[in-house]
Amino acid sequence: MHRLGGAGERADGWYGEVLGVEHGLCTDRKERAVAMSRANRARRIAAKAAFGGGGAVGVAGGAVGVLWAQAMLARRRVGEPDREPFPVDGIYHRRGSTSGMPPYRLVMLGDSAAAGLGADAPEHTLAVLLAQGLADVSGRPVQLVNRGVVGAQTSGVDAQVDLALTAFDGHGPDVAVIMVGANDVTHRVPARASLRALDQVVRRLIDAHADVIVACCPDLGTVQPVPNPLRTLGRRWSRTLAAGQVITTVEAGGRAVSLGTLLGPEFESRGDEYFSADRFHPSSAGYRRCAEVILPSLCAALGLGPDPDEHIDSRRGDQVAPIATVAARAAAEPGAEISRAQVGGADRGTQGRWAVLRHRIPLLRPADDDPDDPAMLAAPAVPEVVDPTAEPAIQE
Repeated sequence: MHRLGGAGERADGWYGEVLGVEHGLCTDRKERAVAMSRANRARRIAAKAAFGGGGAVGVAGGAVGVLWAQAMLARRRVGEPDREPFPVDGIYHRRGSTSGMPPYRLVMLGDSAAAGLGADAPEHTLAVLLAQGLADVSGRPVQLVNRGVVGAQTSGVDAQVDLALTAFDGHGPDVAVIMVGANDVTHRVPARASLRALDQVVRRLIDAHADVIVACCPDLGTVQPVPNPLRTLGRRWSRTLAAGQVITTVEAGGRAVSLGTLLGPEFESRGDEYFSADRFHPSSAGYRRCAEVILPSLCAALGLGPDPDEHIDSRRGDQVAPIATVAARAAAEPGAEISRAQVGGADRGTQGRWAVLRHRIPLLRPADDDPDDPAMLAAPAVPEVVDPTAEPAIQE
């Protein structure tokens, strides 16, 4: 948790790239209104998940039949998986060396992306990239257990947690990475139900003394087999769910990592490289890109890496703000991490819980540097020296 000393002055508020605002700062009054509206929507959905109530996005009656037909067409285009995900459970060491230190226990939970469907080889799956990356950074071995299930919705992850809590010779994990949400959107699961299930999963793992990182729902507006207007609605639904996942995860005590635009414009412009043959699941390069943004948060949760929680740099776009504002901004920023914060010793302000959005220093080289080397570390990075008395911008 990041803490700020003193009450802090209100900054010249800006909302960054928020859900429907694609580029630049919100200097226009209309853009700012859109940002606030969507931040409020994310807050309402997360609140209704906790206390019951609505949360589904309505569709006019006449459009239901069109969307249903398009959904059936998209499923036929994607088809059924032609193979099972690779088995990847095992112990991973820093490359070129072994260590007698006890291993970190890492569990991967979620849907087909967590399971690694679409990767060309076991070492290209997201779970292995994270396990190998963690071993390379820490120098300790990593014992990986993957309980991701193809087709899983958030409601199904609780059963995966049952298995995870005894998966390591009767013990639970040190850290869990969860990637889920896409199937909730494609099956039109009400957001309140998805978020209530996610809240239970995160809290169970934290109660079992595991650190939790949730890779939020990707932007489904880039999935080529999905035609418009369903694709446009998929973008809206997935971004709204992602914002709610941020709020739910942070409220429960975990860390959230945004994948929204990571799997958005980049995947849209380089789809042949980042998507697998079915044009729905990531390819090996796509999983590598996801690992690049998740690994720094995974390491930070364990106190590793060059970018400790105490370090925050507004020049990189790091920001402390109410959780709903941060969640809305994060849904449109690739690789943004969101976690709890304190301002003046308080967890909450007048607009709810304080949270910090940060952009961590990369730990993996971009895949373009060496596509045949799936876990090569970037050159050691050192955060810029900043004035220790200067406080980051705080937005209320």
